Amino acid sequence: MSDIYNSKQDLSRMKDEFEGESSTLSQSSTNVQDLGQPTLEVCRELIGHLGKIYAMHWGEDSQHLVSASQDGKLIVWNAETSNKIHAVRLRSNWVMSCGYSPSQKMVASGGLDNVCSVYDLTTDDDEAETPITVFRELNSHTGYVSCCRFLDDQQILTSSGDMSCILWDIDSGSKVTEFADHNGDVMSLALHSNKNLFVSGSTDATVKLWDIRSGNCELTFSGHQSDINWVEFFPNGEAIGTGSDDATCRLFDLRSTAEIAQYTDDDILCGVTSVAFSISGRLLFAGYDNFSIHVWDVLKQKEHAILEKHNNRVCTLGVTKDGSAVCTGSWDKELLVWA
Repeated sequence: MSDIYNSKQDLSRMKDEFEGESSTLSQSSTNVQDLGQPTLEVCRELIGHLGKIYAMHWGEDSQHLVSASQDGKLIVWNAETSNKIHAVRLRSNWVMSCGYSPSQKMVASGGLDNVCSVYDLTTDDDEAETPITVFRELNSHTGYVSCCRFLDDQQILTSSGDMSCILWDIDSGSKVTEFADHNGDVMSLALHSNKNLFVSGSTDATVKLWDIRSGNCELTFSGHQSDINWVEFFPNGEAIGTGSDDATCRLFDLRSTAEIAQYTDDDILCGVTSVAFSISGRLLFAGYDNFSIHVWDVLKQKEHAILEKHNNRVCTLGVTKDGSAVCTGSWDKELLVWA
């Protein structure tokens, strides 16, 4: 963990420094200016899937995204034009996850077949009408694949219902490192910007921070009362946002190794399916089982807006790398781009 902390002694020192200080954002946010009126509107509707949408992931260019649906297809979209760029037929309709490589030359998917399938988009030949076929099948998990994220075109991370995460070498199709310390299904993972750390969330109600180089779990965070469905790094990489079936989102700080904020309302009785931060970190977008997206003011710990356009469960969302838009995907078979 040298990219964040020089050593475990530094971590211990920082914990001592935080002792006696407030473990919440309430004091630090007292003099923070309120946000203005919400201005987000639907600017694009990406319509084309014929089944429930379960996952989406933005490309690095903040223009293209990939989505996965139980119609058995991955679709790569140009979000600016709403055009479909690629359509990939999957080996199984029971897809749960998808990922877009940083180069945008590859996509991946995984689901109830326990396999992470990687596809090379550069093999698509429009003139010959050659369909994109699977480039590599990564098969070692003994449970469903819940999430997949590329480090680059050579390596990918997956999380699974078998209580583990795996780092894969794509070219050889072999397992490089297995990360196994959870006591329940691993539902989500998020990769740190330095590509040396990642975080995972599980049905055991814990969040774990992993060092990819050593394969070790460095930190474990508790506090949620039910399954954690989604994890996401704060933009500066020093905190973790989570969403859970206990109807709360929470913010865990890596420096103090503690929960420092909770985002909830007595009127919200359903689970959180997905979360994402704005580029500044001031807003937290959260998708819910009740068809809505709640936008939370991270510092004030209060609701900033509610986005209501979907007609079914909102199960995935993501913010572009440049922070210009957020995309939401739903069981209503639609992807909406908000800006």
